[in-house]
Amino acid sequence: MYFLYYLLSLAVDVYILIIILQVIVSWLMVFDVINAKSEKAQNLIRLLKKATDPVYKPIQKYIPSIGGIDITPLIVILGLNLLRSMIFGAVF
Repeated sequence: MYFLYYLLSLAVDVYILIIILQVIVSWLMVFDVINAKSEKAQNLIRLLKKATDPVYKPIQKYIPSIGGIDITPLIVILGLNLLRSMIFGAVF
């Protein structure tokens, strides 16, 4: 049981890192640090979108952007940490 918790916790950590990476890449594109037209940038963006869009889309239906700022990554990270703490409480 403990192994499953640690495995789930690791998966949550990796997914949170993917979300943070996507946020950082989007900021770098907005400030023209990364050229969004380059092939490498497009591949990275496509990969990150494939990883996060299935989770983002249902949330974005109900929570729109606030002043042009998408808070979906924040909500997903908070939700994942809440899920982890609920499982932690059930396991230990």
